[in-house]
Amino acid sequence: MTTLESDIDDLWQRYDDGLTAADADAGVGRTLDEFLDALEAGEVRAARKTGDGVDSWEATEWVKRGVLLNFGLRETERREYGGVGYYDVLPLRETDDLAARGARNTPDGTVLRRGAHLGDDTIMMSPSFVNIGAFVGDGTLVDSCNTVGSCAQIGEDVKLGANTLIGGVLEPVEDAPVILEDGVSLGAGCRVTSGFRVGENSIVGENTLLTPRIPVYDLVEEEVVYGHLPENRRAFTRFVESSVSDHDLFDGGAYKPAVVATDVETETLEATRREDALRE
Repeated sequence: MTTLESDIDDLWQRYDDGLTAADADAGVGRTLDEFLDALEAGEVRAARKTGDGVDSWEATEWVKRGVLLNFGLRETERREYGGVGYYDVLPLRETDDLAARGARNTPDGTVLRRGAHLGDDTIMMSPSFVNIGAFVGDGTLVDSCNTVGSCAQIGEDVKLGANTLIGGVLEPVEDAPVILEDGVSLGAGCRVTSGFRVGENSIVGENTLLTPRIPVYDLVEEEVVYGHLPENRRAFTRFVESSVSDHDLFDGGAYKPAVVATDVETETLEATRREDALRE
């Protein structure tokens, strides 16, 4: 167990025993700040992969506790950014390190909350928001009108199309957050929520909802899976017949959303590559 992990575990026990933000001293603040620094550096992460498959990701519980402690043991106070006042328990993340690492964030609406990791050669377009505990890997594009939720884990060379939502799972601490592995591409308007996991190099069509409650019809393995999309798939939304029968309010049967997954073809991969000009 690392020193930081043991410090967070000790602090969690004190919090569980009744420690409040009003009671927190300078030592508590230093531990919380050290923890946020480690998150931003990518030294600690809210989830880890324990096996070969995308379904093997597990939450790092002590890290998620550390995130929760930053809400429970800090007072809400007035802050200012860009001449605009706001009230929060956390300041926004400093971005002085981005230029040296080749990362870019466009003005007027790219927001990195304290405790968010942004990898090398990443791009954030306005407006977009990355929350505390989130990890955004090297070379990833966070396009306009995107949200990356608390503790979400985004791999390297991922493309988040415009107006996509990556949900975060903060509680319970034992639940893994949303996972997008390396090379994933999401079309515009996609939603990935409730701890859903997308396997590497998969390509998801626009306006697709990925959540554990919606079945994934994997035509490659000829099976129905929930909660994850296997690697190297091309996925899109279709509607399948629901168990709801005819009703006086409508004619015919009812339908429910589903996701269909097929093999990723070479032509599809080529079509989703970002232009080199974005990296110049």
